[in-house]
Amino acid sequence: MNILLTGANGFLGSAIKKELAENYNIITLSRSNSFYNVSLEKEIPDFNQEFDLIIHAAGKAHSIPKTEPEKKQFEDVNFSGTLNILKGLEKSGIPKQFIFISSVAVYGQEKGYDINEEHALLASDPYGLSKIKAENLVIEWCEKNNVTHTILRLPLLVGENPPGNLGAMIKAIKKGYYFNIGKGQARKSMVLCKDVAVLLPIVAPIGGIYNLTDGFHPNFNELSLAISKGKKQISLPMALAKIIGKTGDIIGDKAPVNSLKIKKIISDLVFDDSKARKLLNWNPEPVLVFFKNEKL
Repeated sequence: MNILLTGANGFLGSAIKKELAENYNIITLSRSNSFYNVSLEKEIPDFNQEFDLIIHAAGKAHSIPKTEPEKKQFEDVNFSGTLNILKGLEKSGIPKQFIFISSVAVYGQEKGYDINEEHALLASDPYGLSKIKAENLVIEWCEKNNVTHTILRLPLLVGENPPGNLGAMIKAIKKGYYFNIGKGQARKSMVLCKDVAVLLPIVAPIGGIYNLTDGFHPNFNELSLAISKGKKQISLPMALAKIIGKTGDIIGDKAPVNSLKIKKIISDLVFDDSKARKLLNWNPEPVLVFFKNEKL
């Protein structure tokens, strides 16, 4: 089976390549150091072969846009990049299967419990909106071309050397300046990159829209204990955290935190993956097991 993997050098893409390369012919596409070196937001790729399966993992995340050009980057990479790969495939040959890596950000929720795939897509931020547009584009194109298509809506991804907030949390714990807010009881959905990777060949011929999580949804206290190998972290009283947040509101964009960020940190955000468990026999490893065993 010939598999085209976009975003092959990214955090998730690298894990997918590592897990699948032994049993599948993985053809990589990325900005550099890949079989196809293409900036999808700017170019339509010129493929010289056909593919059985496309895993479209290329995308932009892990940043908060502060200017209009930065906001537009999400549209360019996540939507226009998807459009360009579809145009390239129309020239080289329509694949049998297409997997689009999306995000739970499409739901537009900052708190909630057991949010499933039937929840309305209410994102209003540039990242979430770009993923909604790309999802709709993939579904329309695949239905038109009779391609079995899968949309995977992923929460926080876990693996070696993670980027974004999780990477910052690990660094803070290692340096000794991390603290939980209150008792650190807010639960967040997460999933291991390697478990997502293993599922891809299974879901590809089936298709559908799925949330994927580890099913445990650790809270900040559990997560910090696992990362620190059992060392208890400092706790910041909730009242003090809220004061810091309000101070950040006054300072503005230069403040590291504000009331909104504090509210997100102390709120549960849990997604329901029972559909994948029922239809795909999805049974991933808890991320806490990974952190307890991993040398960080």
